[in-house]
Amino acid sequence: MNQERIMKRRMVSAIIVAIVTLVALLVFIGLYIDETKRVQETYKLQYKVNLAHVSEDLESYINGEGDYEMKYTRLVSDMSSVNSFAFLIDDFTEQQKAINQINSCLIKYPVQMKTKLEELKTIVDDISQDLDKGYENAFKLVESINKLGE
Repeated sequence: MNQERIMKRRMVSAIIVAIVTLVALLVFIGLYIDETKRVQETYKLQYKVNLAHVSEDLESYINGEGDYEMKYTRLVSDMSSVNSFAFLIDDFTEQQKAINQINSCLIKYPVQMKTKLEELKTIVDDISQDLDKGYENAFKLVESINKLGE
């Protein structure tokens, strides 16, 4: 009789511990999902901020005088930051490809890209405003680059 009572207490204790563990697991899963969403929002915000920097750099290059090489280097650097944040954003595959291709063209084909900076400025501004045509035009810009040239 005493043995049965001890076994029942242990069984009840085990069930309570299992329920508490399950509730704790669900809470941690919820916290993880919430934090993941917050991190994604931070990445999206940084993506937008860096796009604004690229737009400013393009405007400075197009309208400016002086050290064009330094301005182009700054443009490439800021575009690389945009590219990095684009790859951190979930469900952003096509956009990632467009940004990555533009970044690659800026790095690999500076002579050709310097002639297309006004078009790139329009594309970056469209992307900043969440317009799909910005990404479509980005692919068109990349296709217009002679990959065998400079």
